[in-house]
Amino acid sequence: MDRLKQLESFVSVATRGGLTAAAKAEGVAPAIMGRRLDALEERLGVKLLVRTTRRITLTHEGSAFLEDCQRLLTEFANAEASVSAGGVKASGHLRVTAPAGFGRRHVAPLVPRFHALHPEVTISLNLSDRVVDVTGESFDCAVRVGDLPDSSLVSVRLADNRRRCVATPEFIRRHGMPRHPGELSRFACLTLSSDASQTRGWAFRITAEGGARELIHLRPSGPLDCSDGQVLHDWCLAGHGIAWRSTWEVEAEIDAGLLVPLLDDFAAPPNGIYAVFAGAKHLPLRVRLWLDFLKEQYGNPDFWGGRPEGA
Repeated sequence: MDRLKQLESFVSVATRGGLTAAAKAEGVAPAIMGRRLDALEERLGVKLLVRTTRRITLTHEGSAFLEDCQRLLTEFANAEASVSAGGVKASGHLRVTAPAGFGRRHVAPLVPRFHALHPEVTISLNLSDRVVDVTGESFDCAVRVGDLPDSSLVSVRLADNRRRCVATPEFIRRHGMPRHPGELSRFACLTLSSDASQTRGWAFRITAEGGARELIHLRPSGPLDCSDGQVLHDWCLAGHGIAWRSTWEVEAEIDAGLLVPLLDDFAAPPNGIYAVFAGAKHLPLRVRLWLDFLKEQYGNPDFWGGRPEGA
């Protein structure tokens, strides 16, 4: 049985939520999809999916394997396309969406550069903090930051997204600094009131009894909260409290001494910055090139040393 077909079937079943939906999309019987999954799990020696009569859920190993499979299938499709495309130039209209704050800093400056490389591609960039319906609103690609919701969309991890607690030197001089996440309740904290990535609270990794490291989520509070990340950022710079922000938002101010990182010893593992799109098969050349361009830019450590030129 073809190994690539097994991987494709696994991704299809996992993203579509069941054997029947995946089989219908491919035009085969559900039993065939089931046999492919059985063969894949047997070959790997690990359980990837828990199947019941009502639903299919991913195991821990299956979740990790799904992301790797999506990336590999995307790269495989891109490799084939680059050969078949030959000397064909990218053209047409590219529609991209991204979160407002991240998009202003780290997507918008890249759009003119991409256009300079591919002048026959026109580009529309939508910046919005709501979760845009990529398929329903006809976007070619969404850049998303943080944990991704379950979706039938394909995602490619572009970079890590690390979070840090920060405050101004003046705030620390007046109020002191927390030495442990549990002390945040004694400080004025600036919270983002409508950010899906913070719905569970601020994440930290602490040492539990017995020495094991475990992830916890806290919900600090304070006199000020806001639904706009830039306003919260400005409040933090003005010394109104402690904020929990992504490194890409505060790195320049930390380097300049305007903000001081706090509780770095308890920092949670990073989540991701992703490109999300409708499917890996038969992507237009302009979309494949845009994805490759983002991976190249965000994969360069120097890119995150400060704001991109023009940001």
